[in-house]
Amino acid sequence: MKKNERQRARQHLVAAMLAGQSWQQIARAEALPLKRAMAYRLVQAVRTRGEGALADGRHGHPSKLRGEARAFLEEQCRQAPSLSSSTLQVKLRERSDLSVSISQINRLRAALGISNRPQNQEQGKKQK
Repeated sequence: MKKNERQRARQHLVAAMLAGQSWQQIARAEALPLKRAMAYRLVQAVRTRGEGALADGRHGHPSKLRGEARAFLEEQCRQAPSLSSSTLQVKLRERSDLSVSISQINRLRAALGISNRPQNQEQGKKQK
């Protein structure tokens, strides 16, 4: 179901519930995957904030590691795979004034298949 279709279905659901119909009947008729609590939450939101409460304002988060920043990290990881992620984080911040989390750097490393961990060391075990 596309975003505008879902919006219309929610508007119809709220209007029908305010008219006295049950949420199950409306959800089945509209083929709207909606739980009871969410249906009543929508009705309450429309009562308090008006029709604007039905707008789905989510946009998602674009990836920070694109273009030049990604190319720089990829090059650094390939040249010196033993560099720690925190060191890479500092280098990236100094070079492009971009703050990227260590977990995001580690995800990039995993996607590239480049690890800074020695080959003989297993995760969670210290060398003796």
